[in-house]
Amino acid sequence: MKLDELIEYLQYEDLANFKNVEISGISYNSKTTKKGDIFVCLVGEHTDGHEFAQMAIDNGAAALLTEKVLEDIKIPQVVVNSTRHKIADIADRFYSSPSKGINLIGITGTNGKTTVTHLIQKILEENGEKCALIGTLGYKLTSNGEYRDAKHTTPQAPELQATLRMIKDVEKIDNVVMEVSSHALDQNRIGGCRFNGAVLTNLTQDHLDYHITMDNYFKAKAMLFERLTEGDFAVINADDEYAQRFLSVIPEGVSVYTYGVKQNADLTAKDINFSLNGAEFKLVMKDGEYSVNLHMNGMFSVYNVLAALASAVAMSIDINVALKTLENVHGVAGRFEIVNKKPLVIVDYAHTPDGLENVLKSAREITPEDGKLICLFGCGGDRDATKRPKMGKIAQELADKIVITSDNPRSEDPQQIITDIIAGLQSVNPDRVIVEPDRGEAIALLKTFAQNNDVVLIAGKGHEDYQILKDKTIHFDDREEARKVFAGSVV
Repeated sequence: MKLDELIEYLQYEDLANFKNVEISGISYNSKTTKKGDIFVCLVGEHTDGHEFAQMAIDNGAAALLTEKVLEDIKIPQVVVNSTRHKIADIADRFYSSPSKGINLIGITGTNGKTTVTHLIQKILEENGEKCALIGTLGYKLTSNGEYRDAKHTTPQAPELQATLRMIKDVEKIDNVVMEVSSHALDQNRIGGCRFNGAVLTNLTQDHLDYHITMDNYFKAKAMLFERLTEGDFAVINADDEYAQRFLSVIPEGVSVYTYGVKQNADLTAKDINFSLNGAEFKLVMKDGEYSVNLHMNGMFSVYNVLAALASAVAMSIDINVALKTLENVHGVAGRFEIVNKKPLVIVDYAHTPDGLENVLKSAREITPEDGKLICLFGCGGDRDATKRPKMGKIAQELADKIVITSDNPRSEDPQQIITDIIAGLQSVNPDRVIVEPDRGEAIALLKTFAQNNDVVLIAGKGHEDYQILKDKTIHFDDREEARKVFAGSVV
């Protein structure tokens, strides 16, 4: 594609050294820039891409997308007010707007995004349609297929648009369900994407290290719904504290579907019951009631299923097809995943106050009267520190015994993170509170006191098979560690 064609609809502020060169790709990492690429000088928290422009040129860059004219650079420079936002525009243009030919559904919220995307993918497939998925675990082309790696919950714009184009043209798939993070919305990584539907799971505290306030966090999430147009659909959790605010930003002509347990909604769950086998409830809709029996457990699973069912209704999929699909689902990797039976050991991704509270309450529902609920968790480093005492308080209030350890400490001192968690505890009685910074050692300690009738929740990392330390990233999987520790127990 020629440079003038690439920037035909781009709002730019200046052109320097313009020459209508051929552009064969988009890059934003100077180390991986190839001949013919347009190199985007992204400005981030820790690095400034303008400083690497010459390296990109040395590697073959044919043009630059910059926020200022770089002196002594002789190749074409397209100057824009924000490279972070405009990279999406050129990516959409370069890949010929692939989302316009796809039924693209975006799922956003603090918790539940991964599960809801998987459930919708399975429903569409059961309805006889192909559906690809993009999210935390990577992307995959079928529900039974292998994940392909993704660096972020929502990929950077060039990778996202290239993936959508591949899904549409190569794989001939017309449906894509995608997790959409608040960072991706704020940074316009999904710029150019034409969504046909948007789903809200919930909005609770997370990422305040980035957004600073809950109001900013809401505004970022709301962008997904504001971009919908007439004929699209929106699915909203009516029980969420921010439900009315989300409903207020949805444009006219968009079909709105609500779901919930506490509030009146288009889809409501009542008579909810939990057991070791899963959750069961009555689904109430305008056209009647349906009995639902899930293999998944916990109140959060009820909400996730309601979100997926509401999406199915929005897409005019027979409710019986959707129900049959969801009743056959046994869960998503690292989400309330049972890795041992006696004691019952559950691994979950819960890493926010609300997420931890929901999962602990669900675990309590299936804890025998003569058993204890044990919770092992930590908090991530270089992330919202205000979550830490709150999660400590929640864990102590809802569990009989807690083990505080490391999560992904990153550049922070693990002991300082633990100290922040302990600040939320009412007491540090050693009979109820154990501190072990080494996560592997902490999981091994569980074997010394967890009895057969106990329920053990290992929270925070879920599906992750790595741990990010100060100077390196190591292989670490909570599920593997727990299975090793409880080898020989009933599974």
